[in-house]
Amino acid sequence: MAEKKTPKLDELENGRWPSFVTEIKKAAVKNEASKELLHLLERSYEEKRGHWKHGGIVGVKGYGGGVIGRYTDLPEDFPHLAAFHTVRINAPSGWFYKTDSLRKICDIWEKRGSGLMNFHGATGDAILLGTTTEQLQPIFDELSEEGFDLGGSGSDLRSPSCCVGPGRCEYACYDTLEACYNITNEFQDELHRPMWPYKFKIKFSGCANDCTAAIARSDCAVIGTWRDSLIIDQEAVKAYVAEGFDVQTVVVDHCPTKCLKFDAETQELSVVAEECNRCMHCINRMPKAIRPGKEKGATILLGGKSTIVQSAFMGWVIVPFMKMEAENDFEEFKELLRNIWEWWDENGKTRERIGETIYRLGMSKFLRDVGLPAVPQMVYRPRANPYVFWPEEEIKK
Repeated sequence: MAEKKTPKLDELENGRWPSFVTEIKKAAVKNEASKELLHLLERSYEEKRGHWKHGGIVGVKGYGGGVIGRYTDLPEDFPHLAAFHTVRINAPSGWFYKTDSLRKICDIWEKRGSGLMNFHGATGDAILLGTTTEQLQPIFDELSEEGFDLGGSGSDLRSPSCCVGPGRCEYACYDTLEACYNITNEFQDELHRPMWPYKFKIKFSGCANDCTAAIARSDCAVIGTWRDSLIIDQEAVKAYVAEGFDVQTVVVDHCPTKCLKFDAETQELSVVAEECNRCMHCINRMPKAIRPGKEKGATILLGGKSTIVQSAFMGWVIVPFMKMEAENDFEEFKELLRNIWEWWDENGKTRERIGETIYRLGMSKFLRDVGLPAVPQMVYRPRANPYVFWPEEEIKK
């Protein structure tokens, strides 16, 4: 089988960007399953159909998630792919690893699996691609000895993930690393034992730049923000102008709520705090001159997801501002999660994400049952004034 050519896969190695095909070929030198994977993929491209199927639930002792069963529907042609399971590893907050820790994972996986890995999956886990049913328990045991745990899969809490936060970013409005670590440890039962209508993802982003893509890709997005006004260093603004930076065009004219004003004569920048929606655009363009306010916290959004039952949803604001304080053990956020899960568990249908349940039953019912007040920030659509007005002098009478 090794001598068989893979012209269609070879084509994917052309061009400027790294190719997953190259990495599979590297693994195929040491591993028969990876070698067969190349030829199975080539066959799929030739026939224009996939050859993978679900063939039952597999896992490790005491856990209801963390392993995704994968099987080929051509076991006679590809015997090493008869079982090719995926193992998810719960990644550390902010994806900070030591090299020796990564080496330990790689050594275990080369010994017990295909050697193919993905850092990181959409949920935030480290993904180990391809092993047999017999190897699952030994893999789990050896990973546990090195301090790693399985991530979530199935109808449970998926592994929470976060941006690098205060570890490397001075604009984080709360400690995303601590929040992610704390919530992961608090809800271990929800993470490892499926109990809900479907999966539930939590992502923590330290500011509205949303480096974890939480608003689009998580059921619960925790987005750092501030409640007071932007902090503007006027001397730094003048320094930008002196360097030829066009504050009016690049920053003010692109402000989505038009809350900024630049005085070209005095070279001073001002903001109407009540109109600012904390989008981070001005901070991104003038980071030396503009900073987030002092009263920091997070906006909580619910319902983001990809297409499943309904089309793709963006997150829906349910709490405009919440203090995310490690000193209080994030208790306010934890209590909110418990209330949301209880409502969803009672009202959700099988394989229905929380956003789809709210869409089906209505936000008003959700807010009433969970005990949240309705506020203007919850308006999902329209996001702009739908009414058209004309000056009185233009109206024909």
